[in-house]
Amino acid sequence: MKTTGLILATILLAPLVLIRLEGQQSAGQQIPDDAGQPIKVDVDVVNLYCAVRNKQNALISSLEKGDFSLAEDGTRQTIKYFTRETDLPLTIGLLVDVSGSQQNLIEIERRAASGFFSSVLKKKDVAFLISFGADSELLQDVTGSPRSLQDGLSHLKLNTGFSGINSGPVPTMTKQRGTVLYDAVYLAANDMLSKEAGRKAIVLITDGEDEGSTETEKAAIEAAQKADAIIYGILYVDRQAYGGFNVGYSGESVLKQMSEETGGRIFHVDRKNSLDSIFDQIQQEMRTQYAIGYTPTNGNKDGSFRKIELRTANKDLKVQVRKGYYALPPQQ
Repeated sequence: MKTTGLILATILLAPLVLIRLEGQQSAGQQIPDDAGQPIKVDVDVVNLYCAVRNKQNALISSLEKGDFSLAEDGTRQTIKYFTRETDLPLTIGLLVDVSGSQQNLIEIERRAASGFFSSVLKKKDVAFLISFGADSELLQDVTGSPRSLQDGLSHLKLNTGFSGINSGPVPTMTKQRGTVLYDAVYLAANDMLSKEAGRKAIVLITDGEDEGSTETEKAAIEAAQKADAIIYGILYVDRQAYGGFNVGYSGESVLKQMSEETGGRIFHVDRKNSLDSIFDQIQQEMRTQYAIGYTPTNGNKDGSFRKIELRTANKDLKVQVRKGYYALPPQQ
């Protein structure tokens, strides 16, 4: 299935927010900030999902709301909603690089991704699959069925050139494309994840090289931020495709920036870390997140980018969270 149109990005500051909080509350009673059931919040709330690690890089899952401090554009904010709930519904977009430089890795990627989908998807979770090379292709639309995702993975294949005038979401007529990485991320964020609710993640398997995308790296990151999606970058490089070393290769810094700007992180497939083990780490991290909500003191929806700083009182802990959000006006 080829993807053609682009849809409007969803609104980060939604007037209706569903969030799971701690405790129990009966109908008709006033609902406190830390209630324990999904509630409707008729105000504009910014939702953050973060992971916290210590100096040994171990995940910390026992913090309380009071352990965090939050600022937006340098102005302190009040954390209104907080939970350590690990089973919040999750939407995952798996993006697999099938360009010429990844030819020898595709079968390994297929096998590892199959195991990932089988183990990570739980009740109410959904996922979709996109491959990208000379163009982007949606191999499986959003589904909660591991079997459907396995079928999509069976269609992963080398993609090094055009198969027709409409071979990608935004065909390029003037030059040959090689690896439309930025286009694929933009497609996943803007067309797929922007219309989804809850926690959203893009798992990106690539060597980080882009050649011929219509979209820029900045536009791809912005689309992910507007869709409230975290990017987990998996750097998988076939060194033989680059002369055995790093000749002509510079993709690591790109993947690192895309991940860190959206609150994710980069993983390296090497002798110590297999693709299977990295998928396990991503799964653990996605299930060990804190959900934080706050109402910004700056209520203007002017489309500007607002910088977020989330810290803990313990300076030895590192908070992994997106670096900001866009205060989009309604219906943008």
